[in-house]
Amino acid sequence: MSDAELVLRSTRVITPEGTRAASVAVSGGTITAVLPYDAPVPQGARLEDLGDHVLLPGLVDTHVHVNDPGRTEWEGFWTATRAAAAGGITTLVDMPLNSLPPTTTVAHLRTKQQVAADKAHIDVGFWGGALPDNIKDLRPLHEAGVFGFKAFLSPSGVDEFPHLERDPLARTMAEIAAFDGLLIVHAEDPHRLASAPQRPGPRYADFLASRPRDAEDSAIAQLIREAKALDARVHVLHLSSSDALPMIAEARAEGVRITVETCPHYLTLTAEEVPDGASEFKCCPPIREAANQDLLWQALADGTVDCVVTDHSPSTADLKTDDFATAWGGISGLQLSLAAVWTEARRRGHGLEDVVRWMSARTSELVGLDDRKGAIAAGRDADFAVLAPDETFTVDPASLQHRNRVTAYAGKTLYGVVKSTWLRGQRIVADGEFTEPKGRLLTRTH
Repeated sequence: MSDAELVLRSTRVITPEGTRAASVAVSGGTITAVLPYDAPVPQGARLEDLGDHVLLPGLVDTHVHVNDPGRTEWEGFWTATRAAAAGGITTLVDMPLNSLPPTTTVAHLRTKQQVAADKAHIDVGFWGGALPDNIKDLRPLHEAGVFGFKAFLSPSGVDEFPHLERDPLARTMAEIAAFDGLLIVHAEDPHRLASAPQRPGPRYADFLASRPRDAEDSAIAQLIREAKALDARVHVLHLSSSDALPMIAEARAEGVRITVETCPHYLTLTAEEVPDGASEFKCCPPIREAANQDLLWQALADGTVDCVVTDHSPSTADLKTDDFATAWGGISGLQLSLAAVWTEARRRGHGLEDVVRWMSARTSELVGLDDRKGAIAAGRDADFAVLAPDETFTVDPASLQHRNRVTAYAGKTLYGVVKSTWLRGQRIVADGEFTEPKGRLLTRTH
């Protein structure tokens, strides 16, 4: 490592081969070597001795609603990326809706990129959107570097992003399959939702009944049929229904190219604990029962569920009314996702290596960034989080970097304090102090 500019040393470095004491050499923003702990530091290199704090690869969150431009009072690139950095996330991929304009044409993508360019504290990429009337825009968006295309099978909640019915879904999937792109899908069947009981009011049990598991199961079955027929790549967003797991596993065994994510709130919060009127817990699909959660964890362990992402979907506080039927559905989780997942993972006997696999390695693979992100290995970007895994903190909404500090985790005590976050070998946050934005805009390269 004679050309190293920086060496980070820790007794616990999480690498693809396991956790070990190591020295990580960095030059030009790239990891050049992972060497024995006591390797000599070359002349001129700066040593950062992290002691027993864990050095892990920066997290890659592939499901974030930044809402900028257009609904920046809900969030924004400045605040979202600061919150992400504070939580050990060094790369995010922005969803195409809730901003105005939505990312459904190349011109709209350029608008989004221009807004993000000087506000991003971490690296930022973009999903495109698949609407009933923009099939002609999908290939140009792909060539412009979006990481894939998001579609809804049920109403999205915003008028400018309509959902795909059965025939438009088939046409969209065929177009994306023609260039081997990735279709990512909010999978809830609108007909099953329409037939479910709709009882407005503050009772969480009523809201849960209005978004039944079979709405997810039916939509996922439809996706599997279409993907199998077209040999298309599909990804199920924010899985909450454990009932869908057997059909997903069976489809994979048959060669269907389907991947699946779930979210921290499905893994750490349960329907039984949601107070009536507490719409900070509202999301779609909903947080379900503890028994369902146990099966999601089992699916993560056996690989049926690939990865964990936040689905950070904020709004202004006034939209979080005490009526679950009309309150905005979305949970803000960027700053707390690592700690929330780690707290529950350790309770269930999982290690930090598992968390890194779910929240960094596999998310990087999903979007084709695994040649640059997702691991502490030579040739990867020098993106790191430094974690004190046995330290705890109690969630105080006032301490969050999110623009609107509404959180379902308020008052919870979590394990895992992020001491610092590094982007391409530069410390971008430490002990609550941030540098100026150093993030880059990412595009799909393969």
